[in-house]
Amino acid sequence: MTNAEDKVLENRLRRVATRRGLRLEKSRRRDKNAIDYGGYMLVDAYSNTVVAGASNYAYDCTLADIERELSLPSVKARFPARKAKGKS
Repeated sequence: MTNAEDKVLENRLRRVATRRGLRLEKSRRRDKNAIDYGGYMLVDAYSNTVVAGASNYAYDCTLADIERELSLPSVKARFPARKAKGKS
């Protein structure tokens, strides 16, 4: 994928995660040799606990891993999409 395609996918996954009460975080490392450079993590926005992305080290998921994690039935059941307030 190109950088533009990665950014589009990242933004889409960020919106899906937000609807489920999760937060998609990206590693802030700037050192390309760092182990967590460019990695992602899913965090529960309410309890501030890691849902995915910290099994071996922090930020160890790729965008493909995050997409797969958000599509799992267990994540959908545990973090259902919230309905917007004020809409009927």
